[in-house]
Amino acid sequence: MNADDDDREKDAAGASSGAEIIPLRRTRPCAICGRPSIRAFHPFCSQRCADLDLSRWLNGSYVIPAAAEPEEAESTQLSDEDDEADY
Repeated sequence: MNADDDDREKDAAGASSGAEIIPLRRTRPCAICGRPSIRAFHPFCSQRCADLDLSRWLNGSYVIPAAAEPEEAESTQLSDEDDEADY
């Protein structure tokens, strides 16, 4: 008997004992359509909803706001002050 046989016996014993499988996370509604999500496509219910979400990101429908303007304004003020100090 080798290790593979031992594993098969343990699997068979666990299945016959009626062990309950506890999910790792709660089922939540799909982020696109609201149906219950499926583990394979979490947090979506299907490949279709996952693809819709990806296409929205790629088309720019979802945008993460950036605060680039204030940083640029500060950097130009600093460079102007440095120029004035040289004269």
